[in-house]
Parts: sequence; structure tokens; C-alpha cells
Amino acid sequence: MSTLRNEAVRVRGRDARESTPSPRRGRRLQRWLGENPIGLLLSSPYILFVVVVFLVPFGFGVWMSLHDFFFTAPGVQVEHPFVGFDNFATIFTDPLVRQSFLNLLVFLVINVPLTVVLALVFAMGLNSVIHWKGFFRVSYYIPYVTASVATLTVWIFMFSGNGVVNKFLGDLAPDPSWLANQGLIMPLIAVYVTWKNLGFFILLYLAALQNVPAELHEAAEMDGAGIWQRFRSVTLPSVRPVTSLVVLLSIITTGQIFTEPYLLTGGGPNGASMTPSLLMYQKGIQQGQPDIAAAIGMVLVIVVMLLSLASRRVTEGKNR
Repeated sequence: MSTLRNEAVRVRGRDARESTPSPRRGRRLQRWLGENPIGLLLSSPYILFVVVVFLVPFGFGVWMSLHDFFFTAPGVQVEHPFVGFDNFATIFTDPLVRQSFLNLLVFLVINVPLTVVLALVFAMGLNSVIHWKGFFRVSYYIPYVTASVATLTVWIFMFSGNGVVNKFLGDLAPDPSWLANQGLIMPLIAVYVTWKNLGFFILLYLAALQNVPAELHEAAEMDGAGIWQRFRSVTLPSVRPVTSLVVLLSIITTGQIFTEPYLLTGGGPNGASMTPSLLMYQKGIQQGQPDIAAAIGMVLVIVVMLLSLASRRVTEGKNR
């Protein structure tokens, strides 16, 4: 009787071991699903959105850049032969493509430092204001949420040949005027984009400044630190992560510049305000060369990625 009881216990133990997942299998499943699988389930709609809206078109763009691709009528099947890097060789020998990336560099050199400096200065001023804080926050933020078509119309009115700015400057007004001046049009666009997006970056810096403990400034002041020393030793290190984010977002914005040169000058005069995004539109849509446009887009993605990585190393280097 005891032998039968021991055998039954042994069988139940074996069944329990077989039904219990092995630790190795559990660790592998946890590595794929994470510590909280419900989080993966809740984020799956956004993951699907990113795949459908971003990754699939990006993959198709890579394929287009390596093939002889052109638009055809619906239902028409044609061959798109593989051409390798011929499309890239074409754009590298195109002077307008080189000019567009040079214009992007001019925009970047002006926009990024100006955005960081002005946003931090205005945020510090707003952080020290006692009354009307809500009013100032809304005032700074209004240009950011206003449609570019509306604000650009105001800038055209201001900087046209007979505009308000030229009338104010009188004999000091540039000739040719702002929108027709090859040396001034790209800096003007950079200043406009800085002004329009500044409110968003001011709020980012303001949130960071309000999280800086007041005890740090009080301790530095008790040690005899002046305003500049407190700014350099307390404020700047405290807002370094936000500075890295502001620079990164400014670089991404630089790569996407399209609306401003398209509405202001259409890329002129003589390509002085042409950008890669605007050139992609002209090549792909207006001239029917989507493979060339895709090649420009791939180069633009690589340039923006390299600049973003370089900016992170510079702005976050001391924290790594």
C-alpha cells in the first residue's frame, strides 16, 4: 500500500515539474516581453503606427533610391531595374543639391545657437517674473501654435521691397531687398524659424529652471559667487539635459525646413534659399524623378543623424 502511495506522489511531482516552465524559458520570455508585459500591450498601437507611417515608407524610400523608379498610371506594371548607387552619383554631381545642403549649414549655424541662447535668456527672465507669468507664457507660445502661412504673410509684408522694415531703415535698407538678396535670404529664414519656435523651447527651459533647488543658488551666493558664477556653476549644469534636447530638436527642425523657403521665395533667388526637403519636392513631384528625390532624402537622413549624434556627444559629454 505504501509503495502505491509513493508511486502516486512521484507521478504528481513529475506532472507538476512538467507543467511548470523552466527558469531558462521564463528568463527568455521576460527578455522579449520585459518585466511588465502589459506595458508592451498598451504601447502596441503606437508601435504599429510607427511601423506603418514611418518604417514602411522609409524602407520603400531606400528601395526607390537604389532603383530606376518613376510614377506610372494606376494599374500599369513596369520594370524598375536596380541601378545601385547611380542615383547618389547623380545628386552628388548636381550643383543645386550641393547648394541646398550648404544653405542648410548656414541655417543650422544661425538657428541652433540663437535658439539655445534666446530660449535660455527669456526663460530665466520669465522665471524671475512675479506677476503676469501666465500672460507672458501664452505670449511667447502664440507664434509657435500659429499657422506658418499666417506668420509668413506678416514677414513678407515686413521684409518686401516696400515693406515696413525697409521704410524704417531708409537708405540703410539692403539692395536688392531682403527676399531677393542671395546673402540675406537664408539668415532671414533662420531668424524667422527661431522666432516662431522660440516659445516652445522657452517653456522647456522654464520647466528645467523651476526644478533647480533654490538651496543651490543660496549656497553659491553664501560662498561669494556672483551672478555670472552662479549661472555658470549652478544654472548651466542643471539645464544641460534640456539644452541637449533643444539642440537635438533644432537639428531635426533644420532637416525638415520646407514651408518657409517654399512660401517666401520658392527656393530662390538662384537657389539661395533652396533646402533638401524643398528640392525633394521639386524633383519628386514637379519633375517626376522620385528616385533622385529618394536619394536626396537618404543623404539628408544620414546627415541629420550624424549631426544629432555629434550634438549629443558635445552637450552631454560631461555626463557620460
